[in-house]
Amino acid sequence: MNGILAKKLGMTRIFTEDGDSVPVTVLEAGPCTIVLHRTKEKDGYAAVQVAFGEQKIQRTTKAYAMQFKHLVPELEKESSKKPGSEKKVHSPWESPKGVTVPRYICEFDAEDVSAWPVGKTYNASEIFKISEQIKVSGISKGHGFSGGIKRHGFHSGPRSHGSHNIREPGSLSAHTYPGRVFPGKRAPGQFGNKNVTIKNIQIEKIDAERNLIFVRGSVPGPKNGIIVVRKG
Repeated sequence: MNGILAKKLGMTRIFTEDGDSVPVTVLEAGPCTIVLHRTKEKDGYAAVQVAFGEQKIQRTTKAYAMQFKHLVPELEKESSKKPGSEKKVHSPWESPKGVTVPRYICEFDAEDVSAWPVGKTYNASEIFKISEQIKVSGISKGHGFSGGIKRHGFHSGPRSHGSHNIREPGSLSAHTYPGRVFPGKRAPGQFGNKNVTIKNIQIEKIDAERNLIFVRGSVPGPKNGIIVVRKG
């Protein structure tokens, strides 16, 4: 197994033995549950599907919930009902009350899939070590449609002598030739809300009792955002 799903709790700082202050991000990594195996014979590649978090079954669809019927006994009873035995009612799926199913799913590479049986639960302390280099991925904070100053750090124009070009992007340097704006030109547009991966982040501390890992520096995404942690 080369990764785990985690939830970003926020940032703090820890002190080293030399007394240095190190800014860290606290991630609640796990516990995660193995829900499915991907094999080369059936899927063309070998991987392990991992689930993290819980949600009420009423907030899901029947198609989503039934893929976990081998882990949730209440869903096994639901799937064992004979079709046509109940009355045909044109209403939403009446899910069993008080049942929870996994909320987030991700796949990770595994050298030996048999070592990670379906239903097994693991946490970060089983696959990561202190001072190990990892890479984290998450959805960055969305800022909506933003101008060039906020999005790219452009300088503003003069604010005196009757200038009307204060926060506008200015000239795009597109004359008669080529007569168009080349793709990739830095300009106003959607800022944030993209999948960002940061490599070579060091693990400073692991709290196995509370399933917490402390990584040096910042991590993309807001608080309570889902982070994918993989070995570097």
